Amino acid sequence: MTQSMPTELRNEATPRWKGHAVLILCFVAIVFDGYDLVVYGSTVPTILKFQEWGVTPAQAGLIGSLALVGMLVGTLSVGILTDKLGRRRIMLACIAWFSTCMLLTAFAPSAEVFGLLRFLTGLGLGGIVPTCIALTVEYARKERRQIANAVMFSGYSVGGVGASLLAINLLQHIDFRWMYAIGALPLVTLLPIAWKLLPESVAYLARKQRIEEAKATAGRYGLIYSDIVTAEDVKTGAEAPKSAMKTLFTRKWIRSTVLFAMANFCGLLLVYGLNTWLPQIMRQAGFQLGDALTFLLVLNAGAIVGSISASVLADKIGIRKVVTASFLLAFVSILMLSLQLPLAMLLVIVAFAGLGSVGTQILVGGYCATHYPQSLSATALSWSLGIGRIGAICGPLIGGLIAGMAFGWQLNFYMFAAFAVVGAIVVFSVPKLTEK
Repeated sequence: MTQSMPTELRNEATPRWKGHAVLILCFVAIVFDGYDLVVYGSTVPTILKFQEWGVTPAQAGLIGSLALVGMLVGTLSVGILTDKLGRRRIMLACIAWFSTCMLLTAFAPSAEVFGLLRFLTGLGLGGIVPTCIALTVEYARKERRQIANAVMFSGYSVGGVGASLLAINLLQHIDFRWMYAIGALPLVTLLPIAWKLLPESVAYLARKQRIEEAKATAGRYGLIYSDIVTAEDVKTGAEAPKSAMKTLFTRKWIRSTVLFAMANFCGLLLVYGLNTWLPQIMRQAGFQLGDALTFLLVLNAGAIVGSISASVLADKIGIRKVVTASFLLAFVSILMLSLQLPLAMLLVIVAFAGLGSVGTQILVGGYCATHYPQSLSATALSWSLGIGRIGAICGPLIGGLIAGMAFGWQLNFYMFAAFAVVGAIVVFSVPKLTEK
């Protein structure tokens, strides 16, 4: 009691903007991460018609997956480096890297160079998501962590909506490569501000035995130190905790570690598969390009509203139940997209599919971040998202292979729906270790 009282007094004196600074910075970073995801899906129909490159559907799927291979490598690397470098330095380096690569992509002279730059962009983007989730959850009040994560991660869909709107209005007038130049804006906007305002992780400082600095940082941002750092985190000598990566595979955590990786596999397969191929699938179903891109816009808009609403519910009844239900919603809504329904009805269903796919992945990230102690959360997120990137790679690849065959456009939806069911089963199997 005597230890927490000064922290609580500091909470009252914390400027309102400072308490939300980390959330806002991470939100903007995720906006551009979401923009990068959807900008490729938005430009796929144009790329397929670009005669100079002669790209086939299967090749387009491969190019879409190259960025995800880069993200896999980047995400797993961050999981290893977080313990050594801290979350602040990781975040700043990733913003600078992916922004520079996006700018270079705008000048790609061939499909091969374009694909290489998509891979390199993915290296930087791979570290953004786990770092943003870990920092947002850590710098949120304990009872508001799920909603803070959902608000921050809604930037993913805001970026997707922005990419869709720009594609609808600009692609008929400009070279598609200039859509990628927009993704370089963080280099001159977000990076300087983040350099000045983004704090280091309190849990990282404590783990490095910088206890006074950790406590001062927590107080400065209106946080209760004991909500972030446990006695186990600050032990020294022979009693010092193992590295975060080793701890994830101890008997206590290994089941959760494996299941979260599987949940991310299913969630990211849905997110990247749908965002890459939904416009092209709907074109095959007979819709014009403008309508096909509108489906992509509605998918991400549905994710924004749905994930925030679901996270409010998760803070009250438990995240595990809500994530399981969201995966099942994805199954039903994606399956219904294979039916010949009126446009208005399909748009409503796509909005629910947005919650079930993009929204569910947001919830999975929040579940993982709050399931583990804060000292483990960044590494746990990096590991599970890194392995989950295999699903992200498979989504565009499978979509491209099916699009190039004569099996009918509905088969893509059947495949995505099946993985939604698997995701629901996996999440339901996660042990109830720290769930409210």
